[in-house]
Amino acid sequence: MPANLALLGARLLLAFIFLSSGLSSLGNMAGAAGYFSSLGLPTPTLVAWAASLFELVAGIMILVGLATRPAALALAAFCVAAGFIGHVGQGADDAMLAFMHYQALMKDMAIAGGFLALAVAGAGALSLDARLPGRVR
Repeated sequence: MPANLALLGARLLLAFIFLSSGLSSLGNMAGAAGYFSSLGLPTPTLVAWAASLFELVAGIMILVGLATRPAALALAAFCVAAGFIGHVGQGADDAMLAFMHYQALMKDMAIAGGFLALAVAGAGALSLDARLPGRVR
């Protein structure tokens, strides 16, 4: 597979997670805020809005390949933070929930790794980064 098609595929798959999550959270802000409240985060509604908008905007940037390297680095950091905040120590009283949270943490770390690889490789030729003057692929 040519590298530019692989990079496009990677961007599409990674963006899908954040576009769908951001849209889902924006469509159910009470549920998102409730989840953040259950984690003990301060101002859970503000956190829910900020996280949802970040996921949506950064997801769009990855999708179209605009400022891909910084967006990918920000999303990698977001994944690591979300994994540790949202999954470490969760479900400890229930073996099934603890296992599920461990699996979710490992998926967050793997997604962060994908974003780090994208930050290094860039968006490729099939992106806005490649089309706009002064942009780095």
